Amino acid sequence: MAETDPVKVVVYTDGACSGNPGPGGWSAILRYGTHEKVLQGGASLTTNNRMEMRAAIAALKVLTRACTVEIHTDSEYLHKGITAWLPGWAANGWRTRDKKPVKNQDLWRELHAAIQPHQVRWLWVRGHAGDEFNERADRLAVAALNQFGVGGRPDLEPAAAPPS
Repeated sequence: MAETDPVKVVVYTDGACSGNPGPGGWSAILRYGTHEKVLQGGASLTTNNRMEMRAAIAALKVLTRACTVEIHTDSEYLHKGITAWLPGWAANGWRTRDKKPVKNQDLWRELHAAIQPHQVRWLWVRGHAGDEFNERADRLAVAALNQFGVGGRPDLEPAAAPPS
C-alpha cells in the first residue's frame, strides 16, 4: 500500500437503551488488519437512536487521518438517516419535508461533520442474526449501558439535549 493510500477501517456499532428514553450505552469495534480498538460510552437519560448515533460518531472521531471506512450498523434509523435523509435535511436547514426541526439534529450535525474527511460506506446488518461482530457490539453496548448509563455517568451525552 502506498503512503498516500487511505487506510481501510471496518467498524461495527451498536446502541442499547433500558427504556426509551432511559439509561443507554453504545459501543464501536474498529478493525484495521489485525488491529482492533473497542470504544464504549453511555448516558443516564437518552434514547436508543442517540446511542446508535453516538457509536458511529465516536468511531469516526477517533480516526487520526482520512480513511476508507466501512460502518456496519443494525440501526435502520442511523442507516437511512445517513444514506437517504441527511442530504435533504442539510439542504433544507435541518428541517424535515414537513418543515419540522430534525430530531437529534445535534448528533446528525456532528455525524455529518465527522464523515467529511473520510470515504464512508454504510452497511445495514440485521440485528441478532448471528453476525459475530454485530453480536459482540451488542454485548458491549449493553455492558456500557450497565457501566455508564445505569450508573448515571453521562459520557458524551449533554444533559441539555432532550431525548428524542
